[in-house]
Order: sequence, then structure tokens, then C-alpha cells
Amino acid sequence: MPGSDASTIRFRERAELLDFLLEVASVTSETLHLEKLMANLAAIIAKVIPYELFAILLYNERLGALRIRYAIGHREEIVRNLLIAVGEGITGAAAASREAILVADVRQDPRYLSGMDAVRSELAAPMVARGKLVGVIDLQSTRVNAYSEYDRSLLRLIASRAATAIDNARLYRRVERQNRTLTALAQLAQDFSILDLEQLLQRIAESVKRLINYDAFSILLLDSEQQCLRNRFSLRYDQRVELDNIPLGKGITGTAAELREVVRSDNTLADPRYIPSHPDIRSEVAVPLIVRGRVIGVMDLESERYAYFTDEHVRMLSLLAPQIAIAIENARLYEELAQRKEQMEKDLEAARELQAALLARTPPEIEGLEAAIGYRPARQISGDLFQFFPQDNGEALIAIGDVSGKGVAAALYGALVNGLLITLAPRRRSPAQLMQALNQALLERQVEARYVALLALRWIPAERRLVFANAGGMPPLLWRQGQLTPLRIEGIPLALLPEAQHEELTLEGQPGDVIVLYSDGLPDQTDGQGREYGRERLYQVLRSAGHWSPQALIEAVFADLDSFSSDASPFDDQTLLVLRLK
Repeated sequence: MPGSDASTIRFRERAELLDFLLEVASVTSETLHLEKLMANLAAIIAKVIPYELFAILLYNERLGALRIRYAIGHREEIVRNLLIAVGEGITGAAAASREAILVADVRQDPRYLSGMDAVRSELAAPMVARGKLVGVIDLQSTRVNAYSEYDRSLLRLIASRAATAIDNARLYRRVERQNRTLTALAQLAQDFSILDLEQLLQRIAESVKRLINYDAFSILLLDSEQQCLRNRFSLRYDQRVELDNIPLGKGITGTAAELREVVRSDNTLADPRYIPSHPDIRSEVAVPLIVRGRVIGVMDLESERYAYFTDEHVRMLSLLAPQIAIAIENARLYEELAQRKEQMEKDLEAARELQAALLARTPPEIEGLEAAIGYRPARQISGDLFQFFPQDNGEALIAIGDVSGKGVAAALYGALVNGLLITLAPRRRSPAQLMQALNQALLERQVEARYVALLALRWIPAERRLVFANAGGMPPLLWRQGQLTPLRIEGIPLALLPEAQHEELTLEGQPGDVIVLYSDGLPDQTDGQGREYGRERLYQVLRSAGHWSPQALIEAVFADLDSFSSDASPFDDQTLLVLRLK
């Protein structure tokens, strides 16, 4: 039992009281971590006032109620679910009156909220800071008359000092949470560029979990024809589950979709809209996912605690929802288009010559970079392209791409893309902006059954920084100190979707870093038995020869490729671009 008659300190001298209050001041000022602060308060109170049950209840202004945030001796279900309105019970009365309340025998006090039959005495002291209620410190004992007027005065003094400390800790916690949210939003911009819908939804669940500790999470997507929400992805206690479809306007999720606004339920047991999915769920928040004014689905979070989701949680989810909606829509559209994609193949030597004539076979001088190009045209003409765009300030934009299909049409489309690149690149500092401008220009020309996979990077020598954007191209590779790392940056190919979004990835370069850009013609090269050269073999060569000069590295790759394929002519264009940071 925390504290006892033997250990309880009774201050007979003013000096002893002052010493104790100094100790309280020290304990309440040594940390801004809320849980640690409340544990320290419980320990120091136990030194001077005995209790069997201890609780710190904090005031929730939105609910107008007190909730236990730290407890000793109370049952878990009480700690998790109890909400006490201001004015309700002894603790609520202390909060309402802002005066410490001592009850010698709770059996004689009608205000007592029974939590344990053995309790006889209770002492509750409100915490007030800056004129506002912070919460209540509550002590309970199994003995009648366990607390004295002296104890009440002492707890009131402790509560007055604890109030400011807890208020500061909660403010610090809010600032910390806001910082985590901003950091998470920046990270999510990269995470949500995944085009595989299943992987994307899993990543969304993980990202939201880092910000809000939910017990259940679901993404439901709208079926416009059936006018219902179809469960697409659900987790309960981090395990995948399957849920039924929900009609629009039904349940909390259906209501959110119909109203096109966030719907929150603090008590699902008392909410007639709630559709039971698990007996332990007590609160829920549903956020509509909207793209260009159209609801595409709902993101739903559930908790076992009453009123778990705060205004801050709602703001956080409202910030995330537009990004999540765009990412899901892009992934869905990409999946649909991938199923319908058609390839056209032709084999004309004239087209290959046209294509080769358009490419820069020798890279220009670029400040801070040593560059080399390796290019082998295919027997069946396709549409690899690459360009360098040095800027007057020393920066440079570099692009490598692959036009869909083969033959004359692919070569001509590649010529179109090259021309647009030459026109648009000098006026675009951002690779993502270049992607958007090029995508729009290609769509305006309405060339059917054509698209281009393109990777663009901007080199900023003054900051030794590289900024990448990808539209369906092969992932760039970073060789650094003997390690080869594919850089995760994805996007939808150009000329497919007017709504396509392209994210950027920034890399802080180091002297000796090597960036490798390549077309899919290298790993797709086959030998006489139809086996592919593959990325892993390409990676092995790059990993072992990464410290060589760019030109020597390219020669090593093509030599190994020839050894594998027995000098067979490439079926697809093969482009390899190597950049070494000086």
C-alpha cells in the first residue's frame, strides 16, 4: 500500500513544510513528459498522505468531463472507460467548486460513485492553472476518517503546483504531436507514391498508426453503381479482417460519405448510427476521401476507449485525407490502365536511325559531375531517349525515358517527346513541374495508344543536391562506398492521365557518389534460352565496379551483358547513364 501511518510525514515545523514544498516544486519541474510527471506526483503524495487508490483525472474541455489519465489500484475497465462530468461524484464536485473535498465516510455521501465496495474515505483536490480547470487529484482509502483537514490543505498545495506542471506538459505534448504530424506529412508524400494498391493501403495504415494509436482501421471504397462502400482494406489489432459492405447513409462511415464531412462518435454504444463490428469498440471517426469534388471512399478509425478521438486527431486526419485520396485514386487508375495497355511493335531500320540521330551521344560538361552514356539501339526499334540541359547557374536537368511500343510510331513519338523536352526543360527548375508540363503537352496532342516512362533529375552543384521525379521509369541507383541502393521514387507514365501526380525525392550527395540511370532494355535482355539478364546481375556488376570511372563502368556492364547473351542483338533499346559526383 503506497504510504502508511508509520511513513506519513506530519509537519510540526514550518521549515519541514517548506522543504517538502521545495521537493514538490523540484519533482513537478524536472520533466515535461506527462506520464513520468504523474508517476512522480503519485510517489511524492504517497510519502505524506496514505491511499489505497490513487487517480489523476484530466479535464477534457470538448466533452466537459474528467477522464482518468493515471491510476493506482483502480480496475482497468474503470481507467479505460470512466468519464465523470463536472459536478458529478466527489471528483466532479471538486472540479465544479474548485475546492478540495474531504469525505470521511463515502457511504454517507450520496455524491460518491462506487468503484470499489471496500472504499470508505475519499479526498479530491482540483488542479487549476491560468484560471482554467486542469483536472483533479483523487485519493481513496479503505479506512473511515482516513484523511484529516491537514491532509486536505496539504493536497490542495500539491495540486496547485501540479496544475501548472501538467498544463505545461500537455502543451509540450501538443507541440510535439504537431511536429510529428508535420514530419509525417513530409514522409507520406514519398510513401504515398506507391502504385500497387494493396501495398499502398498497407502503408497508409502503418503511417496513420504512427500518428494515432487506433485499435481498428479500414479503407472503404465507393461503388457508384451499387451506391455502397465496399471494404477494401481492414485491420483490427494489426490483423487483417474482412468487413461487410455498407450502404451510403448507413452507419458512421456511410454517413461520412453521404455528408462529405468527418463524422465522429464519442460513444458508439449510445450512437444509433453505429453498425456493430466488434463488442469492445467504444469510439469511431470516419473521414471521407474526396478527389476533385468526388467522394471515392472513407477512411475509418475505431478505439476501445470512449471519446478517444480528439479535435486534434480530426484536424490531423483532415490534413492527411486529400493526400491519401489522390494516392488511392492514382493507384486505382494505374491498375485499370495497366490491364488495358496495348503494345505495338514494328521493325524498321529507318526509324532506328531517326531515333539515334535525336540523342545526345556525348554528355556536355557539367559542374561537379563526371558523366558518361552508353546506348545500344534495338533490332526492333523502340523509343529510349535521354537529354542533358545545363543551366547558366551551373545547375543541370537530366532526363532519361522510354516510349511505349516499337517501330516508326515509337521513334516518332520519341522525337515529339524530345522536342517538348527541349522546349519545356529550360523553363522548369522542378523535375515534378517538368513532368506535369510535359504530361499536359502530350495529352493535348492526343496521340492514341502512346505514353512515355520518364525519369528526370536536377543537379544543384552549389548544394551538392539531386532532386528526382519519376513517371514510370526504372528506379535510379545510388552507389556509395561500395553499397548499391535503388532509390524509391515512382509515378504514373506521362500521357496516360491528366490527373497524374508526381512526387519528388531529394538526395544529399557526397563526393564519390555514383548515380546510375538505365532503361529496361538492360535487365530484359535474354539469352539463347529465353532467360533474362535481370536486375540482380546488373546490380552485381555495378556494385563491384562502382568505384571505376563512369565510362569504364558502362563498358563493364555491356561486356557482362554480351557474355550473358552471347552477343545476341538487343530486342529493346539499352541505355545506361552514369554520373559521378566530384
